[in-house]
Amino acid sequence: MCLAIPGQILEFIDPVNQIAKVDVGGVRRNVNVGLLAKEEGGIHLGDWVLIHVGFALSKVDEEEAAATLKLLRGLGEAFEDEIEQLKTSNIT
Repeated sequence: MCLAIPGQILEFIDPVNQIAKVDVGGVRRNVNVGLLAKEEGGIHLGDWVLIHVGFALSKVDEEEAAATLKLLRGLGEAFEDEIEQLKTSNIT
């Protein structure tokens, strides 16, 4: 199963290549935020984004992120598998 998981932007580590450090379910990973760079208002520290295969796909508000994380945690094994895959991913 493929999931888009909410994560919060912690820092911009490579503005040229549009890479940000994001906290996703307690796992901190580098994520490409280039798809959102041209979105109205841009993206900022603390923003919540939906992440899939190392890319931030869309912004969500904190309430939606919390509700989505709660729902995903309820999926059990599928969510845990995604988190484990995220732990081993590496975007530089």
